[in-house]
Amino acid sequence: MTHDIENYDEIFSGTKQVAANLKIDSERLQPWIDAHVEGAGRIKRIEQFKGGQSNPTYKITTDTKSLVLRRKPPGKLLPSAHAVDREYKVISALYETDVPVPKTYGLCEDESVAGTAFFVMDFLDGDIYWNPMLPSLKKEDRIKIYSSKNKTLAALHSVDYKKVGLGDYGKPGNYVSRQIARWSRQYKASETDNIDAMNNLIEWLPENIPNDDETSIVHGDFRLDNMIYKNNDVIGVLDWELSTLGHPVADFSYHCLTWRTEPMYSDYPKLKELGIPNEMEYRDMYSEATGKDLSSNWEFYMAFNIFKVAAICQGILGRVRDGTAASKHAEDRGMKVYPLSEGAWSIVEKNFK
Repeated sequence: MTHDIENYDEIFSGTKQVAANLKIDSERLQPWIDAHVEGAGRIKRIEQFKGGQSNPTYKITTDTKSLVLRRKPPGKLLPSAHAVDREYKVISALYETDVPVPKTYGLCEDESVAGTAFFVMDFLDGDIYWNPMLPSLKKEDRIKIYSSKNKTLAALHSVDYKKVGLGDYGKPGNYVSRQIARWSRQYKASETDNIDAMNNLIEWLPENIPNDDETSIVHGDFRLDNMIYKNNDVIGVLDWELSTLGHPVADFSYHCLTWRTEPMYSDYPKLKELGIPNEMEYRDMYSEATGKDLSSNWEFYMAFNIFKVAAICQGILGRVRDGTAASKHAEDRGMKVYPLSEGAWSIVEKNFK
């Protein structure tokens, strides 16, 4: 069940008939389900979730269970893209921790079963919200939801990644430095204009990385609509495609960009009235849960993350130029490289110059 933002219900919520090119043969899948999901019984229905996942995702209804199957899309793929094996690995490892994730039942890399590699996990029945202002809820519900998602990310960053078998899930250390180098390269490769603010950031950021390096599991795209709620508590975190070992503060501050990029979030009296914490209150909730003092390097991380989003937007503009992303929506999104890079550089000028 999905709430909020006009038409999102119809666009993203629930399931639909499986697209012709993504059909799965239930007769081929049945023996795998029998072998891996004890007592599931016969497959009665296979539907496709509507949401815009890059990995096609299905709801499998059997005699006794509701399951979710996530698979690689068919066709030629980049080697590191659509890594369902990584998603399976991290979700399985986190199941025994305080991070709410579904139970997994197995990874299948035999492409004859469903056409591409896939994994199966429990279906979690709850609410997904798209609009961070949560207009359909009462004030006390909003307070609880913001608190629960904050605690959930704090719990993820507190997991001992070696202990849960994720010591090889990414490179430990120097995450921010590697990210700046990566996004600077991506930006240069798709550059369509000479943007002073981006040039300044590319020069300034690597020289000013805080001396606070640490490593944890990071989600990479932790946001409201990647969580399932029940009674205002997070019961499942989804979409682990961008997860790796990284810097927890970089991950948390990326999650907090809404306060910098959405104009309505700067109206603190309005937020108070709605029961939504302001940026500093939300940051302090995380500090309290993790014991990390974020105050001294916070503005660096904000500038870094806005730079990263600006570089992603430039990548979209590059694809528009090359004719591989021709929609008006893509161009509008790509043009955000200008205000974002200027915003990031103004953070540097205001706090570090």
